Amino acid sequence: MWPPPNEMKDASMDKVNKVRIKDVARRAGVSTATVSRVLANRPYASEETKERVARAVADLHYRPNRVARSLRIQRSAIVALIIPDIENPFFHRIVRAVQDTMAAHQCAVFLCNTDENLEKQALSIDLVRAEQVAGVIIAPVSEHDRPQGVLRRLDMPTVVIDRKMADLKVDTVRVENAAAAEAAVAHLIADGHRRIGAVLGTDLATTGRERREGYARALSAHGIAVEEELIAIGPVDGANRQNIGYGLVQRLLDLPKPPTAIFTGTNLLTLGVLQALQERELSIPDDVAIAAFDEIDWMPVFRPALTAVAQPVYEIGRQAAELLLERFNEPDRPSQDLVLPASLIIRQSCARHDLAEEIRPTAPQEPASQVAPDSCATVLAEILRG
Repeated sequence: MWPPPNEMKDASMDKVNKVRIKDVARRAGVSTATVSRVLANRPYASEETKERVARAVADLHYRPNRVARSLRIQRSAIVALIIPDIENPFFHRIVRAVQDTMAAHQCAVFLCNTDENLEKQALSIDLVRAEQVAGVIIAPVSEHDRPQGVLRRLDMPTVVIDRKMADLKVDTVRVENAAAAEAAVAHLIADGHRRIGAVLGTDLATTGRERREGYARALSAHGIAVEEELIAIGPVDGANRQNIGYGLVQRLLDLPKPPTAIFTGTNLLTLGVLQALQERELSIPDDVAIAAFDEIDWMPVFRPALTAVAQPVYEIGRQAAELLLERFNEPDRPSQDLVLPASLIIRQSCARHDLAEEIRPTAPQEPASQVAPDSCATVLAEILRG
């Protein structure tokens, strides 16, 4: 249970409890993440591991009271989740995962939306500081915290999701964006396309920049020149990503020599692209092929079904919440960068394949304390081998 009710009542426990969670992990011969999961009664450890942790806790007289202590000095049993686009189905799943995980620890979630806008992000951060929440999970608008330093001002446990921070050491949960994008574009090339356009989100966040890098890497690996006129990048901020995708692809389709295939950088950009293709009565994949980043529920039932990069979205949110809970127990531990595997789901939108659907295999999910292998790079190697 989080926060532990007995420790909430007994402030003297802080004076006698000098044992830390890493001491329990060392005695039990497991990671600190495993100890945290066992103490939280999460179903991710064997019975034998649970018994070893229980014996270590008893032997060392360990009490997980750091969160209780923080609550006694004005931290609440609430965490903030700051996301850039509340309309994006990707973040719907993130919200659900974070809320499910925190609810299991008697912790509520305070939700903020920034619309990919730096000023709104700063306002959200000021708000959660004023509310004195216990910690924050955030998908930052920009990879740079300077010169504003808004994230540094939080002065509380923080986990970054989906994106990376260039100038801030902080726990992070994300996927291998560049490798996943490269695999998707390499698949278009394998299906015979050479003139491939890209409709991408802003470069301000690492997701947009890394997916652009993956797109360019795939072209270069096949001796295809990267043409700037075929790359359409969205504005720095904007509330309606579908409309942005619709507008961006119009420029590509109006070129004297339009692309025969398009790589889309997010699910909402994909919706806008599909709307524009439908209005122009262009057939997929005969007139224009599509490979999308971000699998969402309607893609398998769209006709033709869309080839897409699928991210482990719920797992991103769950592991971010688990990392935040671990940070409450171990505020001084080194930051972790968890890179989870993505999958390339091949359907009918790039070429008319014999199979209705093929999911390129990825490595099994790694424990939260480890970094998953470069699964999309493995997929890419398989594509290149033909």
